[in-house]
Amino acid sequence: MLAVLTLLSGTAYLVWRWGWSLNLAHWWIAIPLVIAETYALIDGALFAVTIWRLKVRGAAPAPPRDATVDVFITTYNEPIELVAATARAAKAIDWPHLTWILDDGARPEMRAVADELGVGYITRSADWDGKTRHAKAGNLNNALFQTSGEFLLILDADQIPEPQIVSKMLGWFEDPQVALVQSPQWFSNVTDSDPLGSQAPLFYGPVQQGKDGWNAAFFCGSNAMLRREALMQLGIAGYVRQTERSARSALTASRRVLADAERQLSRQAGAETARDAVRGLRAAVEGALARIGAGDPVQSVTWDFQRSVDETSRALVSNDLESIRRDLRELGALPDDGMSFLDERATTRLADREWSPLTAIERVSALIHAVNVDRSDEALPVMPVSSLSVTEDMETCMLLHSHGWKSVYHHEILATGLAPEDLATMLTQRLRWAQGTMQVLLRLNPLTKRGLSIGQRLSYFATMWSYLTGFAALVFLAAPILYLTLGATPVEAWGTTFLAFFLPYFIVNQALFAVVGYGVKTWRGQQYTLALFPIWIKALTTAAANVWFGRPLGFAVTDKSGASGRQRFPVRLIWPQLAFMGGLLLSVVIGIILLLTPGLAPPVGPLTPIGVVINSVWAVYDVVVLSVIVRAALYRGPEGGNLPNEKER
Repeated sequence: MLAVLTLLSGTAYLVWRWGWSLNLAHWWIAIPLVIAETYALIDGALFAVTIWRLKVRGAAPAPPRDATVDVFITTYNEPIELVAATARAAKAIDWPHLTWILDDGARPEMRAVADELGVGYITRSADWDGKTRHAKAGNLNNALFQTSGEFLLILDADQIPEPQIVSKMLGWFEDPQVALVQSPQWFSNVTDSDPLGSQAPLFYGPVQQGKDGWNAAFFCGSNAMLRREALMQLGIAGYVRQTERSARSALTASRRVLADAERQLSRQAGAETARDAVRGLRAAVEGALARIGAGDPVQSVTWDFQRSVDETSRALVSNDLESIRRDLRELGALPDDGMSFLDERATTRLADREWSPLTAIERVSALIHAVNVDRSDEALPVMPVSSLSVTEDMETCMLLHSHGWKSVYHHEILATGLAPEDLATMLTQRLRWAQGTMQVLLRLNPLTKRGLSIGQRLSYFATMWSYLTGFAALVFLAAPILYLTLGATPVEAWGTTFLAFFLPYFIVNQALFAVVGYGVKTWRGQQYTLALFPIWIKALTTAAANVWFGRPLGFAVTDKSGASGRQRFPVRLIWPQLAFMGGLLLSVVIGIILLLTPGLAPPVGPLTPIGVVINSVWAVYDVVVLSVIVRAALYRGPEGGNLPNEKER
C-alpha cells in the first residue's frame, strides 16, 4: 500500500511540477531541479519494485552428504596474522573441506604460515607473467583451475567464519539450478553510531531479501558459496563469446581489405581473373559471418574460410606463373640487350607487389590466422569469474542469472569481518564499488542483457541507477542557496500549493522506508546517499572514460597509511561537502536578512516569507545530512586496527 501510495503521490507531484509550476524565467535552476526530482521518483519506483516481492527464507534444507567444498581465502597484502586468523577459523569449519589461502602477493612468509597451519597455499603460476592479472577475479580464476571441490566458499582475508557456515548454506544447493548463496557481511570493529556507514543493514536485509524475491540476490564478493559447475559454464560461455568476437573482427577486417583490392583491380586492364577471385573471397567472408551468426563452431568456420583463401591464392599464383612463363618465352626471342626495353618505371612496378591481389589475400590469411582461439593474451583461456569490471562479484552474478542460474540470499550472519577505520580508506572503497557498478552498466546494461527476467533487469538497474544520484544531489544542494541569496525561484506557485503536492509524497515516501526498514537503522545510509555526491560523480565520469576511451580508472586520493589518516582532519577529501555546508548556513542568514531589511532585495527575484521558511528548512536539513561526513572525518578507529589499503569488498 505504501509503495503504491508513494508512486501515486509522487506521480501527481511530478505532473504538477512539469505542467504548472516551472518558473521558466529562472530556467537554469528550474529545469535541473525538476529533472532531479524526476530522477528521485524513478529511484523510489525502483526501490518499490525491489522490495515488492520481499522473500524471508527460513533455514536451508539438509545439505547433500557427499558434497565436496573448497574454502578460498583471498588476500593480497593484508597482515599475515589477519589472514592466519581467518585461515584457522576456516580450517575449523564443521563440514569436510579443504582450506586454501589465495595469496596474490606471493609472500614467502604467507606460504610458511599456510604450511604451519596445514592449509593449502595458491599463488599465481608463471603463466601469468606479463599478462593482465585481473585483480581478485584473476586470483579466484587461478585457484579454480588448481582445485576440484564442487562448491566454493569465498572469504575475504578478514572475514572470520562461524564453524556452521557451510552446513547452514550448503542445503540451498539441493536445487540444481542454484549457483550462488550469499550471506550478510557484518563487521566487528564498527561502533553503534557507525559513523562510516559500513554495516549497510538496509542492503543486507530488506534490499537483498527483495532482490531474492526476483531471483536477483547479489553476489557480494565474500561470505558466499558458489557452485563450481555454474562458474565453469560461465567461463566457457565467455570463452566462446570472446572467440566469436575475435573471428567476427577478423572477417570484418578481411571484408574491407578485399573490397579495397576489388576497387583497385577494377581500374586495371586485363585483371578480370584476379577481380573475380577477390569477389569470390568476399562472398566467402559473408558466408563465414552468416555461419557464425547461425551458431556454427568458430574453429570450423575459420578453417573452411582459410581453405578458400589458400585455394584462391594457389589459383592466382598458378595464373601468374603461366603469365611469367609466357613472358619468358617471349623474352627468349629478344636480343641480348633486350632487357633495356624495361625502363626504370616498369622495373619499379614489377618490384612493387601492392598492386597484386596476392598482397590483399596474404593480409586476409594473416587476419584469419590471428583469430585468438587459444587467447594467448590471457594467462587462462577460460575465465569463470568475470573480469570486465572492478566489481567482479556483481558482474559475475548478473551473467550467472542471464544463463538461467538461481541465487539465494541467506539472511544469517555467518562470518564477521573488519570495516575501514578511517575516512580515506572508506572513500576509496566506495569509489571502487561505484566505478565497478558503472562499468557493468555501461558494458552490460541489464535492461538489454539477454536472458534476464524483467524483475532481474530492474533489480540490477535499481542498484546502478542509485549511483547516479551525485548529479541530482548537486541540484538539491544548490537550489536553496540560489533562492535565499539570489531570489532564483525554480517553483512558480503559492507556497501552500507546493506543500499540498509535496508533503503527501514526502511523508508517504518516508513511511515506506520506515516500514520496510522496521528495526533496521537506515538513517546513516540515507545520509551517505547525499553526502558522498562527489564520489558518485567521479565514479560515473571515470568509469565512462574507462569504458568509452580506455582510460585507466582513477581512485580517490587517500593517505596510504591508516594511522596518519587518523591523525589529521582530511579537508582535501571532503572540501565539496564542507563548502556546501558553509554555503547553506550562510544562505539562510542572508535570506533572513534580505527578507527583514526594507530596501534590500536579491538581484534575480523577490523573496517571500513562506519561500524563505521552506528553503531555510531545506538548507538546514541538507546540512544535517551532510554532517555525517564531518563525523566520519573526526572518527578515530581503534589503535592498531586499521585495515590494509587494498582490502576489497
